[in-house]
Amino acid sequence: MDFLRPASWEEALAAKAEHPTAVPIAGGTDLMVEINFDHRRPDRLLDLGRITELHEWEAGEDTVLLGASVPYTKIMENLRTELPGLALASHTVASPQIRNRGGVGGNLGTASPAGDAHPALLAAGAEVEAESVRGSRLIPIDAFYTGVKRNALEPDELIKRVHIKKATGPQQFSKVGTRNAMVIAVCAFGLGLHPDTRTVRTGIGSAAPTPVRARAAEEFLAAALADGGLWDSGAAIPAEVVRQFGELAAGACNPIDDVRGSAAYRRHAVTVMARRTLGWTWDDYRGARRAEQGGASCA
Repeated sequence: MDFLRPASWEEALAAKAEHPTAVPIAGGTDLMVEINFDHRRPDRLLDLGRITELHEWEAGEDTVLLGASVPYTKIMENLRTELPGLALASHTVASPQIRNRGGVGGNLGTASPAGDAHPALLAAGAEVEAESVRGSRLIPIDAFYTGVKRNALEPDELIKRVHIKKATGPQQFSKVGTRNAMVIAVCAFGLGLHPDTRTVRTGIGSAAPTPVRARAAEEFLAAALADGGLWDSGAAIPAEVVRQFGELAAGACNPIDDVRGSAAYRRHAVTVMARRTLGWTWDDYRGARRAEQGGASCA
């Protein structure tokens, strides 16, 4: 196995162009497990550990530019306000050691449906910045996952960073697993409210061949909030709306039976997680509305 270790981003792109089958490695938290268990034996590894810009982030006026190798620990510590859903998901990633090494770029590159970052990225409406010696492009997160552990990257492309809009409303993340540490999700659910556009976005992990959105559930909830005047009033969501939202979310799943759980259990779990995350998210929204109204009345 050859080991390529570029010192700059330009060198990394040149190496990937010359060796398109070279497998990138940064945190190595997924890849090294596969290699150690002899499940994968790539001809070449492309070590991105020395590329400093992959470990950096920039919080602009509306968008966070998140380097592909920014570890989950840094997201939790520094981007909790701007990216609350991703920060919550980062808390559930394996152990502290893994969170110190692993990053969103690795989740995206592996494209496992069980990756913890995927539901939060889908709920936030992220874009993946891919680059090669031919140039760069932005891939909407909805178009990034193309199959089981497959993504939309071309053979000569590398993930440079992820563009994520700052949260304009509350976001939540929920995950079901067999234990707290080192757990691969049985299923996971992310939810984001976007009051600026009065839209809702979701993300579901480990309940279909790829991470997916529950589009019918999103459209139903956004319409219910609008028709009931709830975006403005901040009143409680009717129980029937919550129930139907959960059922529609489960309807977006296409799970399988495996060692972690049955298809029926995954559908049930997504139903419950969708209802619960909606409750948590709406409580946050109502609290923010009351704070705004209280501040306005005191002005």
